[in-house]
Formats: sequence, structure tokens, C-alpha cells
Amino acid sequence: MAAPPPPPLLLAVLLLLLLAAFLPSPTAAARSSNRKPFPPVTPLHLQALRQQHRVRSSLDAKYVTAAADGNSTAAAKPFTAHYFPQELDHFTFTPNSSMIFYQKYLLNDTFWRRPGGKQAGPLFVYTGNEGDIEWFATNTGFMFDIAPKFGALLVFIEHRFYGESKPFGNDSYKSPDKLGYLTSTQALADFAILITSLKQNLSADASPVIVFGGSYGGMLASWFRLKYPHVALGALASSAPILQFDYITPWTSFYDAVSQDYKSESLNCFNVIKATWDMLEARGSNDTGLLELSKMFRACKTVKSVYSFRNWLWTAFTYTAMVDYPTPANFLENLPAYPVKEMCKIIDGFPASFDTVNKAFAAASLYYNYTGNETCFKIEDDDDPHGLSGWQWQKFDKVLKRFGSNIIFSNGMRDPWSRGGVLKNISSSIIALVTEKGAHHLDFRSETKDDPEWVIEQRRQEVQIIQGWIDQYNQDMAEMSY
Repeated sequence: MAAPPPPPLLLAVLLLLLLAAFLPSPTAAARSSNRKPFPPVTPLHLQALRQQHRVRSSLDAKYVTAAADGNSTAAAKPFTAHYFPQELDHFTFTPNSSMIFYQKYLLNDTFWRRPGGKQAGPLFVYTGNEGDIEWFATNTGFMFDIAPKFGALLVFIEHRFYGESKPFGNDSYKSPDKLGYLTSTQALADFAILITSLKQNLSADASPVIVFGGSYGGMLASWFRLKYPHVALGALASSAPILQFDYITPWTSFYDAVSQDYKSESLNCFNVIKATWDMLEARGSNDTGLLELSKMFRACKTVKSVYSFRNWLWTAFTYTAMVDYPTPANFLENLPAYPVKEMCKIIDGFPASFDTVNKAFAAASLYYNYTGNETCFKIEDDDDPHGLSGWQWQKFDKVLKRFGSNIIFSNGMRDPWSRGGVLKNISSSIIALVTEKGAHHLDFRSETKDDPEWVIEQRRQEVQIIQGWIDQYNQDMAEMSY
């Protein structure tokens, strides 16, 4: 489906160009089991702050218990929020490097098999994406579903510079000097230090850690296993687009997948969307056309650029293809089950002679207004917090085969990002689970009675593989104790 380039959004982070900087050399990989992730002596000011963190975490837990007992009007959530004193820069000794910010993380210990009695349960850790960590926690029900089986402690760590974990508060995005600390290498070090400190505080040093992540979070989860194998036993990376697309046209495969999603439902639907882009540009070439389009699109105020309409439609059609889940969901917007099919039903329901752009607008309205609550659309002023960006890609499969182990890459082929994912087994312990009808990290969503059998089977395989990692770890630990 021919489409405009993605909108110029803030999160165009060229993450993979940094990968070579933190991949271990063969010699370093051999030594990794004996190496600490950070210096053994914590600076005195951090020791004091982290002692306060332990006290505050205890108070947080008491507050949540009181709320559960009805002594507070706070809304019940399946986790408690905590804040960890984190260093701004883990790799240099500049004046700013010792600056502290508080990194948010969430805990759920409902099912945790604590150390001391039977064999301690593992830590299941979600490596946070580009957004508020509570948003990801509430949309990763899979971890909550399987925690009872494993006796797992659930941990969701917010990525630096997002949600409440902004080192410079509201000024965090205002200068390159500040944004220079927004890198994947710094984020991975954050995760390693927080996890290690948390395990020490909980007397759970021997508990294995499995990291989970979806999309960019999945990329981080796989990199974390590679960079910090002594911290994470294994990783489940869902919809993680870490492989290189065609170097010259990196979006070709992505848009091919979007096109195929719509073609699979209706060729007419695909052709209408494809024809919309040129028609839209022609109509919006002058002020009169922009005014007419603003009325057609029910814009809250007159739109000044035709590219705003293009971006609005691009977001609707592309994101709907990403989240073409078999059950209703509100991960990005409130949507029905199989939303691509529903969009195409709208387009195909119009007479052939009906205005093409109007058909596209009606279909896109499903994405923005499925609930029917919107009276107008903020087409030009509404920044989308979940934008796709012009990722740069580099080859990764040889690196995985040489250095990696205990990673599951799961992808659904209806997800456009799957074209940059690992779609075949790299080795006996780096497994690709691919589903023909799966969408963007569908397997991480909560199980429902309407789940198709192929999703149920995919999750069963993931649980079985993770169980195998933990069983082997426990066996190795038992043999070492003799």
C-alpha cells in the first residue's frame, strides 16, 4: 500500500547504531559469569539514598495494604509503585554523572515464592518501553497470568526519560545536552543496577531473572540478555524488530506487511486506501480545499497543512494493522476484535461511486472514535504518544548465534514490525515462535475465553521454554552447593 513517510515524531532514536558499543567481545563473553555489572563499592551518597529507598518502599507496601483493606479511597491496582535512586550517567566521570533521578518501578508479589522455605521463585522483569510504565504493565497480562505457576515476583521498570522517570523533569526534552542521556546503553545499565539492588534488598540473590519486553521493550530484553547474562537467565522478546530491513528502503517491508493485512480482507478496501493519498494531496493544495477537508474530517479547527490529514490517516491505518488482535483491546485506542476487518467492512459498505477520501475518513474514524464519544478530531494539534519512528537497522543474527542464548523471539505476521524480527531459530536456545495471524505482541496480552487456539499454543510453548531454563538453573545451583 503506497503511503506517506511516517510523521516526524520525537522518538526517532537510532538505537541499533549503539549496539556495537555494548556487545561483548568473545573474551569478555567468556568472563561474563565472573564480572560484576557495576563497581562493588557503591558511593556513600547512593548508599544513603538507597537506604531511604528501602524504608520508603516498606511504607509504600503498608499504604497499599491499607488501601486493600478499605482504609483509603485509592483505586486498587495489581501492583505497587516504587522509586529507585538512579545515577544519570553510568559510564563517565563528568560533573553530571553522579546526578540522581528517581526511576519508577512497579511490583506485584502476590504469587511470589519468597526465599527461605521452598525453592525461591524467579523474578519476571519487564524492560520498559517509550512510555509510562503503568500503561505497559496493564497491557501485559500474560506475566500476571503465568506468575502463579512459577511463584514469580513481577517487576515492571520504567525507561529513563518517560513517565515519571524524567531526570530533568519537564525540561528533560529541551536540549541535546539533556537528551544525550537518553540512550539504550544507559537504560540497560539502569535495569541491571535496579534488578541487582532489588534482589539484594529482598535476600533473593539466588533467584533467577527472566526479562520480558514487547516492541522496543523486546529489543531491550534481548539486548539485556546479551549484555548482562549474569543478571538475566533468559529473555522473552515479543514483536522486537531488531534485524536489518533493506538498507536503502527500510520501510518497504513494513508497508508491504500493512498492505497485505488490508488486501487479505478486501482488495477493494486496499485500493481505496491506496488511492486516497494522491486524492488527498490534490484537494489540500489550497486554502479552499483545506477548509473543505477540515469539514469532511470533522476537525476541531481548520487544518493548515494537507500533511496533517495524511499523518492522521497514516496513524489510523498503520496502527490498526499493528494491533489487529482477535479480541477487543484498548492498547493504543479502543478497538473491536479484528479491527482491520471492521475497517474494510466500513469501506466496502459504501457504493462504488461514493467519494474515496470520505470512505477513508469513515474507516479511520473507527480507530479514533470507536466508542462514539468524540465530537471533533484534533487532527493538527494532537501529538500521538505511541508514534513509530524511522528506525535504522543493522545485521544481528550472527551476533545472536555467536554470543546469545536463552532468548525467545515471538512475532505475529500481521504485525508490520515482524518484517524486522527474528523469524527462524538462530540456535537450539534462541527460538523463534511465529504465528501467521498474530499482531503486535498479542501473546503478552491477558488470556481470554475468546483466544484462538494458535495464541493459546504459542503461550504454552513460551511457558514450557521458560520453565526449562529455570529448571536447568535450579539444577545447576543445586549441584554447585554440594
